[in-house]
Amino acid sequence: MAQVIESAQKETESLISGSEAIAVACKLADVDVITAYPIRPYDTVMQYVAKLVANGELDCEYIVAESEHSQFEIVKHASAAGARVFCGSSGVGWMYAFEALTVTPALRIPMVAMVGNRALDDPGAFGVEHNDALAVRDLGWMLVWVDNAQEALDTALIAYRVAEDRKVFLPCAIGCDGAFLTHSQILVKIPPQEWVSAFLPPYNRGDLLLHPDNPITIAPQVNEDWLMELRKQNDEAMKRAQKLIPQVYKEFTGIFNRNYGNPFFEEYQTEDADVVLLGMGTMSMPVKVAIRQMRKEGKKVGFIRLRWFRPFPAEELAETLGRFKAVGVVDRDYSFGSPNFTGVLATEIRAALYPAAKRPPVLNFICGLGGREVTVPDVKRMSEMLLKQASGEKQPIVTWVGIRE
Repeated sequence: MAQVIESAQKETESLISGSEAIAVACKLADVDVITAYPIRPYDTVMQYVAKLVANGELDCEYIVAESEHSQFEIVKHASAAGARVFCGSSGVGWMYAFEALTVTPALRIPMVAMVGNRALDDPGAFGVEHNDALAVRDLGWMLVWVDNAQEALDTALIAYRVAEDRKVFLPCAIGCDGAFLTHSQILVKIPPQEWVSAFLPPYNRGDLLLHPDNPITIAPQVNEDWLMELRKQNDEAMKRAQKLIPQVYKEFTGIFNRNYGNPFFEEYQTEDADVVLLGMGTMSMPVKVAIRQMRKEGKKVGFIRLRWFRPFPAEELAETLGRFKAVGVVDRDYSFGSPNFTGVLATEIRAALYPAAKRPPVLNFICGLGGREVTVPDVKRMSEMLLKQASGEKQPIVTWVGIRE
């Protein structure tokens, strides 16, 4: 395990938003090529990157593209040529880039991107939903959601470390809830460059480098000859990523002295809980407030916040969830026509529990779509339904919470 570096340099503190924290991570990671195309709420990243470049604090090729599609194509090819890259988008902008997003994992491009989660049009809304980022869940992208600006900065560095490992070489998208995270400021500890350099080695493609002196084929047309084999290679890379992620978090803790515990998911007051709520992103704040209030009333409710959605920690999560009498999955997304008409995360949780020895009942709550608040009363309502389910009083499989009738 790496040790905390003895250095005269110390962490500094800065009042910044989640978007600005991602931009600072790009500076610390010494990213070579950053592309940009404005769309809310992601565009605050590119604005802060532009400020860092203009002030001489960040030396990179900063390219404003003519569309979301173009910006992802630019960084895709720059990465193939050996550059560490960053890009991002939100909502329908992420969807506009979908052709480039689809081929990036198959080409084994370790791009790190930020998705400023927002509702997909139409109707237009700038509030948070997770369907934009979740659209690439089956394509070979690693997906991770963060809770605050500090975790955004740290996770961006971790994402580069995992993605650029030669055993992985897969892109990683960081989900940052629109407005609640992208535009909300907190005091963030910014590590010195020396620590980051010790944690994150230079990007090295080795014999996969696209260069005139290394004649290789990128994006060949293989048809049935080799396509299945290439898909299997990506499958193995994702499996290796799942094994690598805990190691990288352990190294991060040793250097930065900041411990996230279980890298895949956070547990809150679950030790003696009868029931738990489970969700992703920034909804953890109102959930934790409500749980503290319910605990004073003697109601044993806990919370699990999933960080890594891909690779999905199925076995570990199923073992953890088997301790409880009922599980409530809070989806800030939707999946029309899915089994039982549940959200995306609920379907994944049910699949993970299927082979488990202990399978608690799973209720699904669709909540907070389009940036609507997940309120303390909402959390209490969901928890009460879980407690009734745990006591044998059957509850609906799916409930849309806070919806106007």
